[in-house]
Amino acid sequence: MKTIGLVGGMSWESSAVYYRDLNLGMRERLGGLSSPKLALTTVDFAEVTHLEDDERWDQVGLLLADAARRVERAGADFLLLCTTTFHKVADQVEEAVGIPVLHLADVVAEAVKAAGVEKVGLIGTKVAMSESFFVDRLESHGLSVLVPDASHHDFLNDAIYEELVHGVVLPRTRNRVVSIIEELWDAGAGGVLLGCTELELLVKQADVELPVFPCTTLHVQAALDAALAED
Repeated sequence: MKTIGLVGGMSWESSAVYYRDLNLGMRERLGGLSSPKLALTTVDFAEVTHLEDDERWDQVGLLLADAARRVERAGADFLLLCTTTFHKVADQVEEAVGIPVLHLADVVAEAVKAAGVEKVGLIGTKVAMSESFFVDRLESHGLSVLVPDASHHDFLNDAIYEELVHGVVLPRTRNRVVSIIEELWDAGAGGVLLGCTELELLVKQADVELPVFPCTTLHVQAALDAALAED
């Protein structure tokens, strides 16, 4: 079994989901007392978000690259960034280590294509929706990506940073997010990516008719596949 490296803390709610689901997933696959080999480090979310707010992405990259090197030294065979937004600096992180980064967008794109969906909606933080780093990576796999109207971006960002990262799940927020997903459906999306781990705490497949692709769940399953793959 290979060792899975995790850079987390963005937020700790997200990291807890990764840790829980990796352990549950390995037990489901191997049974008994089986659990994954993990090397995990977390960053101070306040520090990272302050740098994000100041658009000091070079410093974000340095901080996460340093965290990734610690995970590599701890014995990780490959690396996951437990975040969507901060995949903005994934290339900088990958250049800093000698192990592969299992990029979230690549994992999700393959799952969407396997489901026969060609046009997919993306909801997440304002950075993930309004900048090109994640959308471009998805579209490099031949997908067409739709994001919500810009009038929704601040609401979604606030729902994530002011509620969900604190473990606050409100029905009124869920209702509005569902309505945003329905707008993407009306615009031609054949599915929707929950492009932020915390959104998976809020929206489930049962809440919407449009196929939901939970990015964290897909990332976890891909990590387990990689950990158990033979060389």
